[in-house]
Amino acid sequence: MSDRAALLRGIRVWLVLFVVCLVLSGATAFPLVHELRWTESALRALSVPDHLPGLWDWIERVRTGLDTADSDYPFLLYGTDWLAFAHLVIAVAFYGPYRDPVRNIWVVEFGMIACAGIVPLALVCGPIRGIPFWWSLIDMSFGVFGVVPLYVVRKKIKRLEALGAAPRPMAAPAA
Repeated sequence: MSDRAALLRGIRVWLVLFVVCLVLSGATAFPLVHELRWTESALRALSVPDHLPGLWDWIERVRTGLDTADSDYPFLLYGTDWLAFAHLVIAVAFYGPYRDPVRNIWVVEFGMIACAGIVPLALVCGPIRGIPFWWSLIDMSFGVFGVVPLYVVRKKIKRLEALGAAPRPMAAPAA
């Protein structure tokens, strides 16, 4: 396998990994109410209320809030539907670098900027919305872990770019 083919394959593998995580992250924003009920049951079965009361109190508070919103103000959850949709749309954008990485490196760089933006958003909006700092750290980890595959992809794209354009087959002589 040529260096060019190996780089392209590596870029595509990392991009697929990133897109799968982005889609899963987005898809989980649709069924929040049911997920939190399931999470609460699982944590109860694991005796989390006894061992991590702070985590338990937070999960219970969030579940109560979501149950109330779902029963009394379901339109509020429409915002999380749009959050999920945004994840899916952003994932589609990564088809560009999958198809032509050098030409579409800007999508990868945009993704890196978005990952970096998670940190200040969590630090500013978390306290305003009453989110515990330790939960904001979990939110920030999405940006920190998300930027890793994008950084690897960007480095590989730069190496691919340095190799130059793929050689084109010669045209057959005119008869």
